[in-house]
Amino acid sequence: MAFEIHPYDREAAVAYAHKWAYRRNPKYLDFENIGGDCTNFASQCLYAGSGVQNYTPVYGWYYITPDRRSASWTGVQYFYNFLIGNRGVAPFGREVSIDAVEPGDFVQLATHRDQYHHTPVIVAAGAQPRLQNILVAAHSYDADNRPLSSYDIRKIRFIHIEGVRRLAL
Repeated sequence: MAFEIHPYDREAAVAYAHKWAYRRNPKYLDFENIGGDCTNFASQCLYAGSGVQNYTPVYGWYYITPDRRSASWTGVQYFYNFLIGNRGVAPFGREVSIDAVEPGDFVQLATHRDQYHHTPVIVAAGAQPRLQNILVAAHSYDADNRPLSSYDIRKIRFIHIEGVRRLAL
């Protein structure tokens, strides 16, 4: 299978994040009361910036209906695993240090426990990104333009979206 790599539309991802930070898009189930909605929201933002999903059973990244979706669409660790390990169609990324993040990237946090459990989307970052000048949008603790430094952080990791693979025509 041959792929073409396309740029990730960071502006579209950030615009989506701002639009839906305090609301819910009716096209998607709100998972707030059944485990949290943060990674569902992150996936929606990622899809807004990529325009393609990966329908591979078990290991893909997709949302068709609430009952027909991948674990990576809504699960923090599965989202990370998909983006870091994706070699097929859809967005792909890598874990980076704080100084490599850009708007449209993602941060995963462990706040009150040792495992990562929250996935905000980065909507702004200073010229030299630091916790104080990185702003995020999120569900499950709904926020928009929230400074990353305002979280009580036990562990943190950053996912930089490198591009979007599509099947070559």
